[in-house]
Amino acid sequence: MAWKHVSFSPPRKFLVVASARKDMTTVFWDAEGIVVIDYLEHDSTITGIYYADLTRKARAALKKKRRGKLRHGMLFHQDNAPAYMSSQALAVVRNVGFELLPHRPYLPDLTQSDFYLCPTLMIHSFMKG
Repeated sequence: MAWKHVSFSPPRKFLVVASARKDMTTVFWDAEGIVVIDYLEHDSTITGIYYADLTRKARAALKKKRRGKLRHGMLFHQDNAPAYMSSQALAVVRNVGFELLPHRPYLPDLTQSDFYLCPTLMIHSFMKG
């Protein structure tokens, strides 16, 4: 019900449409480019165990793609999402030999890597189809 003047027609109702499906993508990258891209299955969430497995994949990919760099040590930067900071994920980060850098509190208008990552990520998205 809505109050309206006698001479005005009632307000129109719009059809509610479900939002577009969103895909969750996890990207591990370094100064030379993307190392690993992982696409999460639809209607799934990232857990500490899932992220720990991805971290192991990233280390294996670094070993293969960036020969010799692991010997010099790797600085590892991630945000403070609960799955990334879970005990399982942090244990794997330590066990694979990455040095975890501290992350400042989340500031939505000042994301640290999106400016450099997004153009490259768009190219990979088009290649995926």
